[in-house]
Amino acid sequence: MSKVLRVGIAGYGVVGKRRHQFIDQNPSFQTVAVCDTKLNNGILSNGVQAFSSPDDLLKEDIDVLFVSLPNFLAPGVTISGLEHGCHVFCEKPPGRNIQDILDVIATADEYPNAKLKYGFNHRYHNSVRDALEVVSGKTLGNIISMRGVYGKSSIVSFESDWRTKRAFAGGGILLDQGIHMVDMMRMFAGEFTTVHSIVTNDYWKHDIEDNAYALMQTEDGITASLHSSATQWRHTFRLEIIFQSGLVELSGILSGSKSYGEETISIAKRSDDLSLQKPAVTRYHEDNSWRDEIDEFAKAIISDEPIITGSAVDALNTMKLVWRIYCADSTWRQRFDLNCDNH
Repeated sequence: MSKVLRVGIAGYGVVGKRRHQFIDQNPSFQTVAVCDTKLNNGILSNGVQAFSSPDDLLKEDIDVLFVSLPNFLAPGVTISGLEHGCHVFCEKPPGRNIQDILDVIATADEYPNAKLKYGFNHRYHNSVRDALEVVSGKTLGNIISMRGVYGKSSIVSFESDWRTKRAFAGGGILLDQGIHMVDMMRMFAGEFTTVHSIVTNDYWKHDIEDNAYALMQTEDGITASLHSSATQWRHTFRLEIIFQSGLVELSGILSGSKSYGEETISIAKRSDDLSLQKPAVTRYHEDNSWRDEIDEFAKAIISDEPIITGSAVDALNTMKLVWRIYCADSTWRQRFDLNCDNH
């Protein structure tokens, strides 16, 4: 029987607790310790050791560290985890900016036996996986273009939340949530070589964006438009992929809050007269993305396999595209004196 790996979770809020649920469902993992500023040192009701700081957590005998911390803390704790000999799983985004993840990668290179994975769980949703099969199988031909909208009813807090402050968050709705759509567009189309954008904070007026509009194109001509919004007034996820011979539309996505509505994929083939046939619609009732993402991470550790989806390089390239969207708006770039040299 293979060794059960001892897991620590840094950051025990909504995401950390949800990760805990699926970590302990994997037979190779067992959560033994967690930390959060809201916790006191001691034992939780579930028998797990609790600490108030990552430093105390990392003094424990753990093999794997899950990092579910704010953007300004995640890179440093990820680095500390690697330095303590842990395999590390860190939630998106990798940090506040590109330099944050470059610092992590520099440390990871010193510990080649440690697995480092970033959490982009949208790639593991069944609707997204089914869309990827259409893309890779070319059953509708090549992609021509994509249109994506990912929006929330509002930013989480308008007063004191760290997400509304550039120094702590690094960015707003695009970096916090839109990064998932950016990541999926890269997965479907490859790397984008041309980027135009408009980035605004006209409504909430924080020093981070509440709307980002991007128009992007790959070297071989696939064009994508993206709207990431904190003024959607309802939680919305929608992605259209237009092919030479048809259309795939992803609508809604299952989440812990259940606020994005039903998760569906609609696949419609093009007829000879160029009209679309009646679409085949699939509805999904279970979100296995968190489970499958963790299971893949555990397998990579146990079998000593490379991280494919969510690798540090993958996360870096997604972060670079997010930053290119910021920097493509000259007004936004100059207003906040963005460092656009390494994107």
